[in-house]
Amino acid sequence: MEDIYTDTLRGILADHCGLDVVRDIEAGRPAEPLWQAIEDSGFSDVLVPEAEGGAGLGLADAFALLELCGIFIVPFPLAETMLARALLARAGLPRPSGSIALATARRLADGGWICDAVSCGRTAAWVLVDTGGTDALLLPADAATCGEAVGKLDASMTWSAQAQRAAMTVRIATDIRTWQACLTAVQLAGALGEVFTRTLAFANERQQFGRPIGKFQAIQHQLSVMAEHVCAARMAAQLGCSGPAPDRLRVAIAKARTGEAALAVAALSHAIHGAIGFTAEFDLQMFTRRLHAWRQTAGSEGYWQDVLGSALLAHAGHLTLDLLRATTDVALTPTKEHA
Repeated sequence: MEDIYTDTLRGILADHCGLDVVRDIEAGRPAEPLWQAIEDSGFSDVLVPEAEGGAGLGLADAFALLELCGIFIVPFPLAETMLARALLARAGLPRPSGSIALATARRLADGGWICDAVSCGRTAAWVLVDTGGTDALLLPADAATCGEAVGKLDASMTWSAQAQRAAMTVRIATDIRTWQACLTAVQLAGALGEVFTRTLAFANERQQFGRPIGKFQAIQHQLSVMAEHVCAARMAAQLGCSGPAPDRLRVAIAKARTGEAALAVAALSHAIHGAIGFTAEFDLQMFTRRLHAWRQTAGSEGYWQDVLGSALLAHAGHLTLDLLRATTDVALTPTKEHA
């Protein structure tokens, strides 16, 4: 069943979400035609319970689908829409049409809300915002865009107190940042794997001194380090998706590890490619830019390392290994969300 879902979505993305399309959308072309192809396929509702018209998949079941969002660097918040629609459905709330980005707001002195670096905020139809007590569905069109983040699709967005009155208030009783970090870790894992695959192919094709550069020991060492980061990041992302709902400490491990890998893999891939990897015409920079953007989404590795450090300090009197075992061994006890 999972293979049917995965193969179908992979085929849709291969047909409709090539890098030429991603480039056009980054340049300002409307994303609606691509979004409509996804919407018509029903994949935006795969996490929605079957009783509400969805596929009823859990996070672990949908891992490969979420990973495809990273492999194809989908230029709108597809993974976030899957989650947002599921959360709204489970809360008995209406699900709006269009893609839904996720964000956490800070209150400004004048009563407005600002959301820093909203992932795919420029292409989303809605933004589901955690305002620190309640949640709100807001229209990007009602926001002032404060500037572009690392990715061309991301933006910091501010809603005035007046714009907030037009918002749809929702109560979904969950930690949006933790859920978003879980999804982003999976997308990072997918993009990391694609960067490694492309870099390995380049190393085997690029000739220098009469042989592929992949035959040189220095390049082989860099590739092996990349492979280690990619494999570890994917395992961490899978850990973050274990259980019926994201466990905060497991998600902290997943997001911190994938963030660390993003820095290392982006640097090594560009080192192997040389100057050509940075050019706008070359595809690599599209992936590495997204690695850096997703690394900061829902908290960078530093933020989640602080979460892990606080948990370790609160675990006083016990071995660090005990905390690691309790957090990472999904067979020990049923998952419960850490405060």
